[in-house]
Amino acid sequence: MVSPTLIIAVISVILIAAGLSLYAIGGAMSIQTAGILWVGLMLALFLLYARFKDIRKALVGRNAKYGANMAVVITVFFGVLVFMAILGHAHNKRFDFTKTGRFTLSSQTKKILSTLEKPVKAIAYYRSESGTMHARQRQAARDLLEEYSNLSKNFTFTFIDPDRNPGLASKYGVSEYRIIMLMSAGKQVKVGSEREEKLTNGLIKLIRKKQKYIYWVKGHGEKDLASTKKDGYSAARDAILYENYEIKELFLMREKKVPDDATVVVIASPKKEFTKDELEKINQYYLRGGAIFALIDPGHPPGFQTWLENYGFKLQSDVIIDQQSQLYGANALTPVVYAYHKKHPLTRDFSLASYFPIANSVYIDEDPKRGRYQLALTGPNSWTELDKDQLESGNAQYNEDHEKRGPVPVMSVTTVATKGEKDKQGAKADIYGKFVLVGDSDFASNTNINLAGNGDLFLNTISWLAEEANLIAVRAKRKNIKPVVLTVSQGRAIFWIPVAMVPSIVLMAGIGIYSRRRWFRHDF
Repeated sequence: MVSPTLIIAVISVILIAAGLSLYAIGGAMSIQTAGILWVGLMLALFLLYARFKDIRKALVGRNAKYGANMAVVITVFFGVLVFMAILGHAHNKRFDFTKTGRFTLSSQTKKILSTLEKPVKAIAYYRSESGTMHARQRQAARDLLEEYSNLSKNFTFTFIDPDRNPGLASKYGVSEYRIIMLMSAGKQVKVGSEREEKLTNGLIKLIRKKQKYIYWVKGHGEKDLASTKKDGYSAARDAILYENYEIKELFLMREKKVPDDATVVVIASPKKEFTKDELEKINQYYLRGGAIFALIDPGHPPGFQTWLENYGFKLQSDVIIDQQSQLYGANALTPVVYAYHKKHPLTRDFSLASYFPIANSVYIDEDPKRGRYQLALTGPNSWTELDKDQLESGNAQYNEDHEKRGPVPVMSVTTVATKGEKDKQGAKADIYGKFVLVGDSDFASNTNINLAGNGDLFLNTISWLAEEANLIAVRAKRKNIKPVVLTVSQGRAIFWIPVAMVPSIVLMAGIGIYSRRRWFRHDF
């Protein structure tokens, strides 16, 4: 027959455990939770009063020694857990096992943080209430800012609730929620999102010393920045603007020279010839340390080809054929580039494949002293096709007599060093003009810029020409994430049930079995 005392003891333990669990999950002491705890505690006090002599006898008896030993073991066990938690906090290391790499920062973000020269402070203005939406946004912002601060000692952050600290919010002109204010050296940039690409973009804008301008040559049938068609460049324009550059159109016939504030001049696949005067203006800009980014396609104007050859580029009227491209889901007229020059800063750390639809070869005699490199090359099974009839019939075959076998360069670079203006000591420092030529313009069109590494290679080229080496990396992408939305109570339940409640039940079951064998041989 089961003792009534044992039944009361079991009911008391269950009620107290249930009350504590409801409080942990709910986050608040409701009337129902308080009532359950109160009944459980009252039953426990009743047992203590009714069986005080038996309990005291059990505590001082021989069995109590075994119980004390078990208590010591349990205490040591929890002490080890606490020590491991403290050690883990002091030496923080996180691993991202998500399929999309949701919690892994892009290489560009890591590169920028590792090169921070001045302290950057981020102030996050988020509501601290426990509402579902606000709590998720605040936690997402905290997780992201912690990742940034872990990668750089010069990056720190703090959170402010605009409702509780309206003075601090108005001090920096913040009147809304969900704002991250980046500050450094007297400058500040406002970011209205907790996404990595937005925050890194704000960080770039903050640390950039001056505004840089990309001049887009117009008037010769170049790619249209405003066009949203498949072969248009509206996506490229948006990508450039997103990097915090400003774009200006350049009509060379209207200008006496390329403007002095031009950071990079882009010539995107002209269809008509330039005048000699226009080409001379570009050449003078290059010689005074300018940066040129030119993109051509098969069938480019012959006069423009002759001008490019003056800079060391070797061009011919060909189309690159790469039958191996079919293995990557492309056709033979779309060579896939996966080999990049590992000694040039523009492509040294680049490893993404790039697709170049209907491309022209761009050879150059490599000469490191003159900054001449073949940057991107197709595979060994490619070749330069010169027979237009075979191309049109779709039966192109490699002719070893006059066609070149791959690897075929589709992107090359050259530089020139000239003496700049005299400094305060009277010496003239060398300045470098830089010229990058790509044998395809469609790789950065609206259709292809988001394909594999095309967009990153395009933007990295502009960043290198603009002398911003810290931006040469793979950028953060918008990840296709389908999050499981939980309420606050559900989130707490996921934590407390497996971490606290289940182990507690196992522990209590063990104590109960031990007690029944040792202490409850007689009616307790």
